[in-house]
Amino acid sequence: MDAHQIQQLGDELYQALLAREAVEPLTQRHPGITLDDAYLIQLRMIERRCAAGERVIGKKIGVTSQVVMDMLGVDQPDFGHLLSGMVFNEGEAIDTRRLIAPRAEAEVAFILDRDLTGPGVTAADVLRATDCVMPCFEIVDSRIRDWKIRIQDTVADNASCGVFTLGGVRRSPRQLDLALAGMVLEKNGEIVSTSCGASVQGSPVNAVAWLANTLGRRGISLKAGDVILSGSQSPLVPVRPGDSLHCSVGGLGSTSVRFV
Repeated sequence: MDAHQIQQLGDELYQALLAREAVEPLTQRHPGITLDDAYLIQLRMIERRCAAGERVIGKKIGVTSQVVMDMLGVDQPDFGHLLSGMVFNEGEAIDTRRLIAPRAEAEVAFILDRDLTGPGVTAADVLRATDCVMPCFEIVDSRIRDWKIRIQDTVADNASCGVFTLGGVRRSPRQLDLALAGMVLEKNGEIVSTSCGASVQGSPVNAVAWLANTLGRRGISLKAGDVILSGSQSPLVPVRPGDSLHCSVGGLGSTSVRFV
C-alpha cells in the first residue's frame, strides 16, 4: 500500500471519528492490506487528532485473549494510542452520542514512573517501572461498520479505542499478584462476568512487557507517566444510555461508569 493510500485511509477514519459515522471494512476494499500498513494508517489517524489539539498519553493493548485471537486469525495482541481527549473521570457520565457502537471492557491500568524500552523487557522490568495499577473501563468503539473487523481493520482504527475511565485504589503491582487478582463485572446490578488477571497473557504484567518489546522493535519507547491499558479481562459488553457498570478487582477496589 503506497503512502497516498495510507494517508487517505487514515484521514477517512479520522473523519469517521468526527462524524460518528462508520465506514465499510478496509479489508473488504483493500484485500492486500498488511498489518504494517494498518499501523501506518493508525499513525496517520493519530497525527490528525494531535494536530487538532490532543496529545498522546499512553497506549492500550487489545486482542489479549485466545478466543479473540482465534476469531481474528492472529497469534499476538495488538496496540493503539491513548489520547488526552479519551479520558473520563470516575463517576462522570459518558455521552453515547459521541460514540458509534460502544462496548465496555473491564481491565487493569498501569501508570509508569520510568521509561520502558524494548526489546528485552521482562515482567520484572515492568514491575520495577510501574508506579501504580488500578481498575479501569475501556469503552471500545469501532469506526468500521457493524464491527465487521479483521485484525488489519481494528489496528488501522487505533485498536478500536473509544474512551476510558480510571478508578479504584492506586497500588504498586509489587504488592499483589495481578495474575491471581479476581475481577467481577456487573451491568445494571447483575453479574455478567468473573475472571482473573491470568486471562490476559497469563498476567497483565506480561501483556505490558509484550507491548514494550513490540514497540521497541518499532523504535518506540513507553514513557514515564504513560497510562497503559493492559487488556480486557471481561467479554465485550454492549452499552446504551441508562446503563451502568461496576467492576471490582481483588486488592484494587472497584470502579464504576454510567452512560447517558
